[in-house]
Amino acid sequence: MRQFLCMIIPSYLKKGDTIGIVAPAGFMPVEKMQTCIETLDAWGYNVEMGATTHSNSTNYFSGTDEERLQDLQQMLDDKKISAILCARGGYGTSRIIDDLDFKKFRKHPKWIVGFSDVTVLHSHLYTNYKIASLHAPMAAAFDEGEANNPFIQSFKQALEGEPATYETAAHEFNKAGSVEAELIGGNLSLLAHLIGTDSDIKTKHRILFLEDVGEYLYNIDRMLVQLKRAGKFDKLEGLIIGGFTDCKDTERPFGKNVHEIIYKHIREYDYPVCFDFPVSHGKENYALKIGVNYSLEIDSDKTLLKEVSEP
Repeated sequence: MRQFLCMIIPSYLKKGDTIGIVAPAGFMPVEKMQTCIETLDAWGYNVEMGATTHSNSTNYFSGTDEERLQDLQQMLDDKKISAILCARGGYGTSRIIDDLDFKKFRKHPKWIVGFSDVTVLHSHLYTNYKIASLHAPMAAAFDEGEANNPFIQSFKQALEGEPATYETAAHEFNKAGSVEAELIGGNLSLLAHLIGTDSDIKTKHRILFLEDVGEYLYNIDRMLVQLKRAGKFDKLEGLIIGGFTDCKDTERPFGKNVHEIIYKHIREYDYPVCFDFPVSHGKENYALKIGVNYSLEIDSDKTLLKEVSEP
């Protein structure tokens, strides 16, 4: 464990360490985790499966609130576990977040890994305890021969402490500039959902990234209005717009595509902004460390996001 710019950085992993897998929200068949398990084993890690990964649940969730709470709590408290990979997101973590006890976790922090609904955990840890976590691919991303793609490899490199450098193409709505700040963010729906709670994320003087999936265009607009009214865009250092995949429109069209909707809400600000960064619910989902300092450089040719190494 290291202290870096007021953030607590969990220890990076080495071969022989144990990664726990849990499903704190939606149900996922254990068969869909198999490639992930085999890959983690090939990387040299031990894998411990939580009870929620082989649940007999017949509804949306991987277990009752109490079962999911107990499973995640056990992983948080277990000193032998070096990282916790959430098998999938969906919905449900906010139903148990207030009942989790982080006392032992704070003494022995470990990497919490995932995206989507796991944004609740990322935001809660950052806001309340200043403990870094990892927004990264989950179990299903390893399937269909994808275990060696650069996005899964970025997850491995992040766990092992290799500083990341990501480059992506320019976009017509980008706003040029260069900044360095702590990186925060995640799923737009969840960040809007958390406003006004104990897990609400602080954005002032940070680089914020956003992504989402399957939302109606009018609902994306509504959530952006909510973030804007809550002051989440006011004093950012920079903004990264990731993938907004599988967006839907109403029978009577909203009248703008998702990039136009987002640009309308942020065009008044003078900090750097990039669009179409590869963080998303799709295959293109680079690992990003919540709470760690990154430099963001945007020019007419490209966007460069680079993790700032510890001094």
